[in-house]
Amino acid sequence: MAHALRLAQRGLYTTDPNPRVGCVLVQGNQVVGEGWHERAGEAHAEIHALRAAGKHTCGATAFITLEPCSHHGRTPPCSVALIEAKIARALVAMPDPNPKVSGAGVNALRQAGIEVEVGLLQRQAEALNPGFISRMRSGRPFVRAKVAASLDGRTATRGGESKWITGEAARLDVQQWRARSSAIMTGIETVLKDDPRLSVRTIASKRQPLRIVIDSRLRMSPQAALIADGAQVLLATCANDDEHAERLRARGVEVLRVPGEQGRVSLPALMQQLAAREINEVLLESGATLTGAMLQANLVDELIVYLAPCLLGSEAQGMFKLPELIRLQDRVRLEIQDMRTIGDDWRVIAKVRGEVWGVR
Repeated sequence: MAHALRLAQRGLYTTDPNPRVGCVLVQGNQVVGEGWHERAGEAHAEIHALRAAGKHTCGATAFITLEPCSHHGRTPPCSVALIEAKIARALVAMPDPNPKVSGAGVNALRQAGIEVEVGLLQRQAEALNPGFISRMRSGRPFVRAKVAASLDGRTATRGGESKWITGEAARLDVQQWRARSSAIMTGIETVLKDDPRLSVRTIASKRQPLRIVIDSRLRMSPQAALIADGAQVLLATCANDDEHAERLRARGVEVLRVPGEQGRVSLPALMQQLAAREINEVLLESGATLTGAMLQANLVDELIVYLAPCLLGSEAQGMFKLPELIRLQDRVRLEIQDMRTIGDDWRVIAKVRGEVWGVR
């Protein structure tokens, strides 16, 4: 199963919006076939493994990182293919998180007389597909917020200068998070101030994530750098400036009107719409205001913080714009998942736990 998980990881940048899945077929102590899901619309991991195994599938044991599908989508059901191949046993790391189909694949195998066990290395399998799981279980994407800061938690000088706080190795590391994401999201203030491209540049991937700009008052210029290369751009707004919206559409931007809350895009409503578009993982690269608003709305699942070995002082800009904390017991609790050096900087990955200022 560990090998199947490694195979699944090969699809880290390519399977979106499908989950990353690996499969290994074993006869006795010998691997007779293996495969992984490479990209949406193409054969699933089980089919690749069955093809590789050829005539050696009868009586084999299948190690699969996700419950085999049991419905017709863009490809036929994998559960049917496994049954027709006459495997004897299947070890499945995790059930399908889609409540409409969860258990159906396993039940189909069992009804065909195949021995099935579920749960082997389930935590590791879930870690491969946090966005797919979140979309199926919670109806919204999995959101990572990326922040680059000094050791005293500052992201820019008081005047807004921020290039570059962290070193080149950290900036290269960010590319892998961009490449695996369904979308990269930012706010209009970041676009107006930095004019970023938000593109994947150093990872060998044919897929560029969707670029999302939250622009409540519809202020983005049709000449913004992130649309200059013909990238797929979604602009979320609650404004009704049809003339400016048409100028953006003429440049290839999709203008999505989202319900507003006090003149600003409703972030929960936007997340629901992104999930409906099969957006699994969102990388949030924005300023303190939007990142803080996403935290307050309990829409940030994970923080990726790059800390540079420098100090910018108490007047410099902070990482998150959040309300004043009155009681220590109300602090936002984080669970450190990983901490390591990236070049001269530190990278901290933390899960957001519990309430954010009493909202959850």
